Amino acid sequence: MNGPGTDRGRLLLALVLAAAVAVFTATVPLLRDWFDLRVYHGAVESWAHHGGRLYDYRVPGTGYGFTYPPFAAVCMLPMALVGLRTAIVLALLLNLAALALVVHLLTDGAWRRYGWYGVVLGACPLALFEPLRDTFSFGQVNILLLALVLVDARLLRSGHSRWAGAGIGLAAAVKLTPAVFIALLLLTGRRRAAAVATGVTAGATGLAFLVAPDASRFYWTRALWDTDRVGRLDYVSNQSLQGILARLGIEDRAVWAAAVLLVLAVWAVRVRRAAAAHDTAAAFALTGLVACLVSPITWVHHLVWLLPSFAVLYRAGRPRAAGALYAVLCTSVVWLWFDDASGIGGFLGANTYTWITLGLLLWLPVGHSSSRRPPLTRVTTATSSAPSAAAPETAAVSAHRVPPAGAADAGTGRGSGRDGGAGRRASSEPTGSTRPAASNPQSSSSRASS
Repeated sequence: MNGPGTDRGRLLLALVLAAAVAVFTATVPLLRDWFDLRVYHGAVESWAHHGGRLYDYRVPGTGYGFTYPPFAAVCMLPMALVGLRTAIVLALLLNLAALALVVHLLTDGAWRRYGWYGVVLGACPLALFEPLRDTFSFGQVNILLLALVLVDARLLRSGHSRWAGAGIGLAAAVKLTPAVFIALLLLTGRRRAAAVATGVTAGATGLAFLVAPDASRFYWTRALWDTDRVGRLDYVSNQSLQGILARLGIEDRAVWAAAVLLVLAVWAVRVRRAAAAHDTAAAFALTGLVACLVSPITWVHHLVWLLPSFAVLYRAGRPRAAGALYAVLCTSVVWLWFDDASGIGGFLGANTYTWITLGLLLWLPVGHSSSRRPPLTRVTTATSSAPSAAAPETAAVSAHRVPPAGAADAGTGRGSGRDGGAGRRASSEPTGSTRPAASNPQSSSSRASS
């Protein structure tokens, strides 16, 4: 039993950690002023109340507007009923709730064993994680999408798979990146779940066509194919394969396509190996990694998809590796090359987060899941009726003494802004584009927020 002295010591340590995190977030990162949330709110308000076209809207004084599929705007329509400040509060609450769900799923509920002290110890590193800081500071939707995907992972590993795939389908209808998880379902023989995910995505997209036919036609025929709408490919926040090539000055799409195919091949091999080992957690974590790599643009806040990988590392008995890589992703180190990413230093430093993602794709441990979990793939034999070996949902953690990095709730973060280096000032623009808004914004040459 813990005595009063132990409780006082824990309280003191918790206060010191919270103060250190508060000082860090107040001095090192930059508040992004809810920029993306202001894009969402302004676009749906203009669309709903002023007859504006969804993809015409631009945040005043910038060239940035809405870039998601029209179904995302349909989901965001309730924001048109409230003011911006109320929308910010609601977004914070939604993100906090989604983060709590993600933590619960990644730790398989293990956080509950540690009480308030464990929650504080987990919340502090989460508050430092740059992708989460940016997600909260921008008012982004990434953690909500991650939660939807991880709910499907839980359904698949628990055997309650009737509706498995619905979360992935909704996430893919809001933002295209999670669609790679449908490929995961197909690759691992989860055809029913893949059909559910595809059907939900198609149904949601069809609903958006009914609600916003003009916006839907514009998005699917023009905006989708123009990455310039989102921002500069060579901007240091773009931590994808395309970002590396753009910063090297390589504009040949064939080179990028070849790199993407190679990475997808590696992913397919590793996912099949994870499925053969009944390691659902590793399969979903690997898919989050490859989604970040092959997307033409992966801003730093998109890297919340790396969180399952850190939980997998911890579960596999590699907490030091998990902690070291996680710590790098807390440093905002890539912004040191904001102004100049040339030379060998720029090549290595400006792409630090991409190197981490690639390294995890190549070396993330697989086959360390509990034998009590059901497998990812369906395996039947004529001689055995016993259930297959089981794997936890994405990055479930069995009985460890302390929660892994990224295993508790976190408050609002501060993101690293577009002005990098010493003497940076707070910025509200996410992509660093220097081009002015087009005279006819709803065109394939205009730019928007990510």
